[in-house]
Amino acid sequence: MEIIRKTIEFDEEYLRQISAPVDFSNDDYKKEIEVLKEYCDNSECFALAPVQIGIPKRIIYIRNTSYDMSKNEGNYSEEIIYINPIIKSMTGHTTFLEGCGSCKYSDGNYVVGEVDRPYKIEIDYFDINGNKQTKSIEGFEATIFCHEYDHLDGILHMDRINKSSLMTLKEMKEYRTIHPYKIISETDEYKYSKRGILWN
Repeated sequence: MEIIRKTIEFDEEYLRQISAPVDFSNDDYKKEIEVLKEYCDNSECFALAPVQIGIPKRIIYIRNTSYDMSKNEGNYSEEIIYINPIIKSMTGHTTFLEGCGSCKYSDGNYVVGEVDRPYKIEIDYFDINGNKQTKSIEGFEATIFCHEYDHLDGILHMDRINKSSLMTLKEMKEYRTIHPYKIISETDEYKYSKRGILWN
């Protein structure tokens, strides 16, 4: 069965929903994670939230935590899975030109822009066996996590962009070569509203 990605062109209202927590007793969440893996193995993405492919559950599947985007072109996968994650704290500031397969139009253009994300986050989550875990994530991996975490609350990266533009995937890659991921601060306090508007 073909896995269809939801996009703002056709499915923005669907993408704006708040995903439901995983019920470990009743949900076939391991099968849903296999679907996430299958999709990531066949697309150029760092990570995926289930709502993007029609499964509105609070799971994050991360394929690649490195800045090496060439790894997104093959079947490389770190298979990092977070279930029912909660961000407890955020510090620092980073910027990166973000795009998203769900913020893409049928003409091949993505909505892109520089997004301010925290440098370091502290999270609680459940692993694939239902065990509660605590973890600290920093740097580019934190950016990837936060992008997907927003999807769980119906927030899109374009909600956090001051100035957006349209780029093809090739143009995005070229821009990122010239303007790579940037750390502004590792220790400043980071605050944002639930619906995606940055505030100080």
